[in-house]
Amino acid sequence: MPAAVARNRTPEVPVEARESVPLDPIALQALAADFAQAPRAGTVNRRGPFRPERLVSARLKQSGALAARFFRAGDVVSVTALAALTTAIALGGRLAAAPLRDLLPIVVATSLVAWLFGVFGLYGFGRHERLGVHLSKVTTAFAVALIPAYGLAFGLGASDVAITGLDTWFLMTPLVVLALHGWAFTTVQGWRAQGRLTPNIVIVGATKHAERLITAALARRDVNVIGVFDDRLARSPEALSGVPVLGDVQALVEHRIAPFVDRVVVCVDAGARGRVREIVDRLRVLPNEVSLLVDLETESDRDAALARLADAPLTRLSGLPENDRRAFAKRLLDLGVGALMLVMLAPLMGLIALWVKLDSQGPVLFRQKRHGFNNEVVTVWKFRTMRQESTDQAGARQVVADDERVTRAGRFLRQMSLDELPQLVNVLKGEMSLVGPRPHSVGMKTGQWESARLVAEYAWRHRMKPGMTGWAAIKGSRGPLHTAADVRKRVALDIEYIERQSVWLDLYCILMTVPVLVGDRLAIR
Repeated sequence: MPAAVARNRTPEVPVEARESVPLDPIALQALAADFAQAPRAGTVNRRGPFRPERLVSARLKQSGALAARFFRAGDVVSVTALAALTTAIALGGRLAAAPLRDLLPIVVATSLVAWLFGVFGLYGFGRHERLGVHLSKVTTAFAVALIPAYGLAFGLGASDVAITGLDTWFLMTPLVVLALHGWAFTTVQGWRAQGRLTPNIVIVGATKHAERLITAALARRDVNVIGVFDDRLARSPEALSGVPVLGDVQALVEHRIAPFVDRVVVCVDAGARGRVREIVDRLRVLPNEVSLLVDLETESDRDAALARLADAPLTRLSGLPENDRRAFAKRLLDLGVGALMLVMLAPLMGLIALWVKLDSQGPVLFRQKRHGFNNEVVTVWKFRTMRQESTDQAGARQVVADDERVTRAGRFLRQMSLDELPQLVNVLKGEMSLVGPRPHSVGMKTGQWESARLVAEYAWRHRMKPGMTGWAAIKGSRGPLHTAADVRKRVALDIEYIERQSVWLDLYCILMTVPVLVGDRLAIR
């Protein structure tokens, strides 16, 4: 029986997110200990044989996955632009007035080349593919397109100048595209050397199946197994094939290595259905994808499982192909609209910076550590709205009405959410999105408890990049969270957005943000 990799899809979330019992602060501090330190005594190397010197976050790996679509878009633009240029020059600039028989051959050639690039898999940049083989596929695509293009041109009786334009296109375009693909191939190799295309996984279950899988991974070196967690620590060894056992399932939920984990792999005996069900249920709170590997008895089974885990290097490490297209469209929206907004709002941001500087002592900008995609900690920028001596980096005390810490300028900026404008830089850097769950500060408290401890599904809101605005924001869940009910409402709205996300929904949220904020100026923010 071949190895099976079953994806743990995000289950539907009830409107009322269930509560979990807050953990003792001392226990939390212990669970957040540095990765290099063992959660229990021993002399095993806690880094393990796979651990790279520099861990790459899942967000950066996701940006590498989206690069395949940017490469493809670059090909389409290059091929089409050169077709228009060479044809226009050949026809003396009379492109719009040219007869169909002169235009159809070049249109067919460009369309066929673009289609063949996808058929030949030129955007997978396989781990073991050679540059020579890759470039030969590019050349073959042009050679295959040449035959029907010239056949159509002579069959329709295209003019001599149109055929000259086709000749020029077939001479110039392959050289340009070959150069682009050579650059892309070299870029991908550099990313691979940096670890941006090697999946980092952790295994749950210190079993014989897991040990055999790790041994096979050591031989292949296309997947990094950076740790093992087991809910039966008393029975488990301190390491499997050199990979350290770092704690139990709850330790994994709290571990600071989570932002660098692309996938959690549950690797237990096939017959232990009850245990699998219990483990997967406890891992539901993680933003990371969870997979189940079973029946890894033979070498071919293990190779098949590792091939699926390694995935195509420029394919998303989690989610479905539809999500890949949505993520690409969302990133294009962020770059296009974000850059336009930054240019248009630059004068206003300059005036705000001057106002903040004149209004109170201290720096113009305030930066704070907040949770981003996959629980990654990112630095978010804002205009400073509080007195310098009262700034709250940890978000331990949320803003209340007539808060004495807020400056005069800050009160207006917070009411209009103008203090968030510097986050456009975070958007262009890829750390945030224009639309998404609002980023909360690391360790933000609701009452006396950390907000993340009040709702079990809290981390699900980190399955997408945080946003400057979002579905929750336009639906009334803005500003501080004072009760567990506030946290539940925010989480439910954030997860609803993640499940429904589309470019059209993002545009709706962007368009509704200004009227909602203007119409709710009395809200505490």
